[in-house]
This record gives sequence, structure tokens and C-alpha cells, in this order.
Amino acid sequence: MARFIFITGGVVSSLGKGLASAALGSLLQARGYSVRLRKLDPYLNVDPGTMSPFEHGEVFVTDDGAETDLDLGHYERFTGVSARKTDSVSSGRIYSTVLEKERRGDYLGKTIQVIPHVTNEIKDFISIGEDEVDFMLCEIGGTVGDIEGLPFFEAIRQFAQDKPRGQCIFMHLTLLPYITASGELKTKPTQHSVKELRSIGIAPDILVCRSEHPIPDKEREKLALFCNVRPDAVIAAPDLKSIYEAPLAYHREGMDRAVLDAFGLEQKAPDLAKWEDVADRIFNPEGEVNVAIVGKYVQLEDAYKSIAEALTHGGIHNRVKVNAEWIDSEIFEREDPTPYLEKFDAILVPGGFGERGTEGKIKAVKYAREHNIPYLGICLGMQMAVIEAARNQAGIADAGSEEFDHEAGQRRFTPVVYHLKEWLEGNRTIQREVSDDKGGTMRLGAYNADLTAGSKVAGIYGESAISERHRHRYEVDLDYKSKLEDKGLIFSGMSPDGRLPEIVERPDHPWFIGVQFHPELKSKPFAPHPLFASFIGAAVDQSRLV
Repeated sequence: MARFIFITGGVVSSLGKGLASAALGSLLQARGYSVRLRKLDPYLNVDPGTMSPFEHGEVFVTDDGAETDLDLGHYERFTGVSARKTDSVSSGRIYSTVLEKERRGDYLGKTIQVIPHVTNEIKDFISIGEDEVDFMLCEIGGTVGDIEGLPFFEAIRQFAQDKPRGQCIFMHLTLLPYITASGELKTKPTQHSVKELRSIGIAPDILVCRSEHPIPDKEREKLALFCNVRPDAVIAAPDLKSIYEAPLAYHREGMDRAVLDAFGLEQKAPDLAKWEDVADRIFNPEGEVNVAIVGKYVQLEDAYKSIAEALTHGGIHNRVKVNAEWIDSEIFEREDPTPYLEKFDAILVPGGFGERGTEGKIKAVKYAREHNIPYLGICLGMQMAVIEAARNQAGIADAGSEEFDHEAGQRRFTPVVYHLKEWLEGNRTIQREVSDDKGGTMRLGAYNADLTAGSKVAGIYGESAISERHRHRYEVDLDYKSKLEDKGLIFSGMSPDGRLPEIVERPDHPWFIGVQFHPELKSKPFAPHPLFASFIGAAVDQSRLV
């Protein structure tokens, strides 16, 4: 039977609940316990799948095809535990489920209310798989006091009451603002946040306090007194140079000890060797490389959060610092990319949807090809590599994508990348139509691919069959395969049935690979994804040529 840790936030949003949850999970693992982490989001979207990256940041995809909050990426990167559909839920999904049950008559004609029907649905979600792990960490999105979050707070209050005493604890993350004029940290916002939490029946067992400065003993004792927690359960969360320092920093502050004390559990000695190695590689690099990320959502780095972290992981593997610079691809539609790209050791074009910025991405691909700069194209980045080769090498001047034709409402291109009407998933035939719901037209989650023997990617992976996560709608048209391969763009990874191209590469180039999937989603600091480790290794080689 799992023990439950509920992580809530107060004062302001974006304090780092997801990071704190992930770091705590890794610390409990270091002490020999098994963990699973969950995110409960109060927004009314069913999931973040159709939300703009500017609105919500990256959409993280699980092996089983769930589109989730980016915090699940933190959970995976810190614990190595693959997230599932049952690890992310929103108010929208909860209410949808309740209303579906009401329409079916499952409630036998009763009046449907937030309590007990919505709260019971939330509690049922929290309980899924509770016999599988030692600890279940549940992060509640938003901050205490938000109207939309009240059903979740009420549900976790009830849940703790339903369980035997000592099986649930609450950890509350707040902000201690520093007033420069008076030169002091202020505890009052945290006191009010805890007061708000207690007014709905939840008393925190542990306080995690974000601050730009160390917390003096006087303020720590004041927080303990007025918030009714033990002084050693007031955990400082200072700003860090790297998020991967968090497990070590929280351990020094005693977070894992405070959690085990709250449960009355044995204090097993932690094994933090892998995190010490990660920190050593980050803070003691033996060089640095410069990587250009040419995309369309560059104004918000969280839109490409997993890519940024996977590049860091590649740097950790090669013991170099990765300086990533975000470049808006639309700039290249007006200007020559050379002055922007000539200083970089590698170029990455990430995924995205829609036509905006694609012509600039194609120019970035061309620059990387012609100047022998290591290139990694992910999802749309692979499609841009295919279109660039078709236009500039295979003589198909009007090559494009059906996606862009559909967006414009008219036929403008001879598609090289097209909307696949049907494909196989196991024993089922999946059909996709342009008129389908946005999420319904996508290939989501983990799919297998077979790699060509002797290819670069086969050497990078060290195996002939792989499984990677997807999130896209359009596929490369195999009618153009032979023309493209004649010009040096080789299809080195295919779906097991041979119908869906998964990887392209250039054997005549130092390092040029495009993948239809999202390798960044499976990369971790202590286990970098092979493609990113190799890509940054190629960037290191390139930097030595300059």
C-alpha cells in the first residue's frame, strides 16, 4: 500500500512545484523506495494537447499516448519512471468523465454535485495503481485559493481522511520575498498561504520555501511557529545554477529526512552517487559547444523544454557545456541565415505545427547540409530536411506538405509530406481524416522502428530495433523515396510494416539525421538519449575544426 505525498503551492505560481516533486521522488529512490508521480491540473481543457505552446509550454507525451503537462517530463528525467496516462488529469477530464457517467445513468438519477461526485472521481484517479509503489507523489497545479482548484483540495483532504492515519502527508511550496529596502526576508505571505490552506482543512506537514537568500534561523523558527510545523520541516529552496543540483540541494536541506520523519519511517542511507556525478559533469566541463535551435516558438523556452534538457544531457555525456541559442525561423524568410548560423557548431530544427516559419527552417537545413554542420531534425525538422532535399537536390521545385495546403485552403504544392489516410497499429487499421478532431489525427505515443544495418543511426543506438514516442499528423510520401535516396538522403529507419519513414540520414555528411519521433522525451541526465549524446559529440568535433 503506497504512502501519499500531496504537493501544493501558494503565494505565486511557477515556484517550481514540479521540480521539487521530481527531486523528492529521486531522493526517495536513492533511499531504496519505489515512487510514482502524478499531476492534477485545475484547468478545464481535457488535456494540453490542443493548447498553444505560448499558453502552456511543451506538451509532454507518454509511451501510452497521453498528451500531458510538461511537469511529467521533470518527473521522468529525475526518477527514470516512465509516465502513463493515469499520471495526469485535469478538471476538464474529471468533469467529462462525471458527465459521461451521468448520461449513461450510472448515478441512478441522483443530482450530480461537486461533492461527492467530482471529488470522488478525483479520489478514484489518485488511487489508481496505489499497490504498485512505496510512495505516490501527487502535485496539485495552481495555487491555494484559486477557485478552479477547490475541488482538488477538497478531494485530497477527504482522501487523507479516508486513509489510515499516517498514510498521507502534505508538502506546501511558497515564496519568501526579499525586501531590498529593509534587507530582510518576509514570512507573512507564507503565513497567509498556510492560513488559506488550513481554512479548507489541510495542515501542511512540510514547508518548502523558495527564496533568493538563505533563511536565517529566526525566520525559520517564526515560520515553524506560525505555520504549525516542526523547525526541521521548514525546507529552504534557494535558486540553483542547474536544476540537476536540486536533489543534492534538497538533501542538504533535509527534505527527504523530513518526509520520512513525517511518516515515521526508517532513515535508510541514500545513494546519491549518480547525482554527484551529474553535478560534477555540469559544473566541471572540459569545453563548450554552441548549438542553434531554429524554431517558431522560441519566445517561450518552455515550448521546447525537453529539447533544452536533452541538449544539456548530451553535454553531460560529453562533459561539455552546451550553449543553446534560440533563433526565430521567420527571420530567415527575410534574411540570409549565414550571419546567424556561421558561429554555431551544430543546428537543431525542432517540431511544430503549421506553415509559419517553415521556409526559414528549410533554409537552416540547407545551410547545415551545404556547410557540413551537424544537423538534427526532430518531427517537423525531419520533414523540412526531406522537403529541402526534394526542392534543392531532386528537382521537385514545388515540393511541400499537404498540411500547408490544408492550412491555406488551396493546393499549392506537390506534396512530399502528406496526410496518411490509414495505417496499422498492432492488429487495428487506424484511419485519419483532415476533418477529425486535432488530437484524433495524430500518431501519439510509442511506436517501433527498424533500423537499416550499417546505418549511422544503427551505430548510434547499438541495436536494430527501437521504440520512440511520436506526436505528429503527417508522414513522408514513399513515392519520392528512391529520388531522395539517389541524392544522398537515405531512409535508415522505417516502421516494422515498411509503410512509415521514421529516420533519414546523409552518409556523405559528418552528422545529418532527421527523426519523425521525439527522442528528447526519453532523455535523462544520468541516461542521455543516444541521439543527443552523439549529436553533441559531433558538435564537439565540429568546434575543433574551427
